[in-house]
Amino acid sequence: MGHIHVLPGQFDLTVSAYIIRTADQGTPPALLLHRHKTLGVLLQPGGHVELDETPWQAMMREIREETGYEPDQLRLLQPRLRLSSLPGGDLHPVPVGVRSFPFGDLPHFHTDLTYAFVTNADPRSAVGAGESRTLAWFTRDQLTDPALELYADVRVLALFILDHLLVEWEAVPTTPAYPARLASSSRSNSV
Repeated sequence: MGHIHVLPGQFDLTVSAYIIRTADQGTPPALLLHRHKTLGVLLQPGGHVELDETPWQAMMREIREETGYEPDQLRLLQPRLRLSSLPGGDLHPVPVGVRSFPFGDLPHFHTDLTYAFVTNADPRSAVGAGESRTLAWFTRDQLTDPALELYADVRVLALFILDHLLVEWEAVPTTPAYPARLASSSRSNSV
């Protein structure tokens, strides 16, 4: 789906995934980036939240389409201290960050929910039709190389996740804990 809000000052909601591959000891973690099919630059997987989906559903769809990973192949990085539920609605995963930025030549902005994941597997499925086929893994050293053309915010988020969240947050299953069923009538008030 394309941009919904294209008038000056309007915002589209997007999601992005920083997927870290962890391996055996001695092999450094690496971040998955792809060459964006329209912009032509290295970016993390992600995209627009469609009108009929939650941000978490959009995140899972974008990961499948752009990387070939299935939710059960990934673990979501979450703060150790977090709410597990709230009465009256479904609680979504805690994003690494929520940020807004101007998008391209359009006179509007994106508000992005950024999530971090870990895996030690290769993608189970093929990248979706029409998606970029140029995917590559980058170590911390490669990400700090000024010759690697990255947007500054992508580099900062990647290094923050690798340097801090990979150690300080816990990796939890993406399923069945997320996404919560929106139609669920039995909710717990526990933390």
